[in-house]
Amino acid sequence: MRYLAGVAERARAELDKASDLIAAFTKLAALRGVALDAGAFEYIEKIGIVARAPGIARELLGPIQLERDGLCSFDDIALHLPAQRFQEGCFVGPAFMVMAHPWFRRSMDPMNNWAPRFVELFWPLAVPGVKKYIAIDEDRVRIDVDGSACFEADTWFGAPFNDDVRQVKAGTVKLRPPSDLEPRHISFFFAQAHCLDVKWADTDGVKTFQALELKTQDVQIEIEGKTYHPARYLHAEFDIAANCFRHFDGAVQFFLPDEYMQRRDSDFNMTVKNVEHVKARSKKVFKLNGPLETASWVELCCHFFAGNPLAIEYFSGAYPPHIVEVMAKIRAIDEAPEST
Repeated sequence: MRYLAGVAERARAELDKASDLIAAFTKLAALRGVALDAGAFEYIEKIGIVARAPGIARELLGPIQLERDGLCSFDDIALHLPAQRFQEGCFVGPAFMVMAHPWFRRSMDPMNNWAPRFVELFWPLAVPGVKKYIAIDEDRVRIDVDGSACFEADTWFGAPFNDDVRQVKAGTVKLRPPSDLEPRHISFFFAQAHCLDVKWADTDGVKTFQALELKTQDVQIEIEGKTYHPARYLHAEFDIAANCFRHFDGAVQFFLPDEYMQRRDSDFNMTVKNVEHVKARSKKVFKLNGPLETASWVELCCHFFAGNPLAIEYFSGAYPPHIVEVMAKIRAIDEAPEST
């Protein structure tokens, strides 16, 4: 309680200090057709001072063409909002920042910092012929453009994926945390992952990749009064003749409780075999079109599934060393004879 009271007091103090900044931004927003009152502003410890209103980001940006899947062209946003300086996850202008979608944040919580390290890798990615698309935080912008950014360090082990993708066999794969681990260990060391499903398919010279990360049953979010189980999803197309990926996108899928229970212990073939055809609601959060090398693709995949070593296990054939060490210690404790 004392900690929460301290956080609230600091937030009030930060907003008081920024009163002139808030007043100036309120006038700027009004000129662009966005009416804001004092309740529209909040200080978030890991983000900064944020103005909140439905559709505020796109209103302030001006005319931005949306893709059919709801994504924005990365380059188009940069043209409307020339950055004063570089900062991953944000398009920084003189008066406000447009931020990437909250589902790129830790635990997909809008109050958290970015989950490591997908945004950090995606923002500077520049590959000839590849067009970038991103989902933005449409209802919030950050206004303290000169404020500091919150940095949270993580130990993450890359995935040295050396296999020739052209030789990958079509089929499904299911990865789960070790069955002898307790829920608290899975929560902490496997980012609450229940499983990681992977599917490869071959069609007319193209290999199609899909991956779905389902969390444990207690991971839920509420949208418009309904409870959903969020699941990160990746899709990619590999051009066999060109020996590179030509398309890559990511989304967050949302399963109702009954759908989640049907899907979590099945695989991608469930939607073909099951007459009910469980198909989750989905929000696409990024897209890349153009030639992308396998190494870059693998790295982005692993960091999109933030904190989940199952992705590294799939691409490299082994858990990261720190997970192997932790599991060995846990099992040694479990197997130790009880003292009398």
